[in-house]
Amino acid sequence: MKLALLQYKTRGLLKSNPSLRTTLPYKQSHSIGILFTAENKQKHEEIKELIKKLELDGKKVTVISFLPKNTENFDFLFDFFSEKDVNFWGTVTSENAIRFTEMPFDFLLYLDTTPNPMLMHLIARSKAHCRAGRFWSGFEKYFELMIESKETTRSLIEGIYKYTSVLH
Repeated sequence: MKLALLQYKTRGLLKSNPSLRTTLPYKQSHSIGILFTAENKQKHEEIKELIKKLELDGKKVTVISFLPKNTENFDFLFDFFSEKDVNFWGTVTSENAIRFTEMPFDFLLYLDTTPNPMLMHLIARSKAHCRAGRFWSGFEKYFELMIESKETTRSLIEGIYKYTSVLH
């Protein structure tokens, strides 16, 4: 029930979010948000490599992950939230998640290879200027930049970095 209510609220956010959506040249960007679902240790390591690369480019990076039931939190380096942080009415109650959506990132990178309704809600709620993620038919309203990629996190990360870093 709460997932259905969350998805209903997400659709409303896609229509009513007044945030300015623009694509800033990568060299002029300062802040980057990263969202992902905690799945395995390899994905964590690949995301940490991306963070290092972005920081070497002079970007301030903020990360939040969604921790599914019965999944280990591999690294306490990242803020996270779980299904427990969504109440019966489909409202996200996590202070970390709410604070993350209020940040006006220059780029918000979504690094899941399949859509996660919990994170799609944060993307719809986000004040980020340019939201980037994998291409899925029917999800075009969530992103300003969508990347066709293979079914691996590494190929998605490489594609998103490649295309965002060449924006002029």
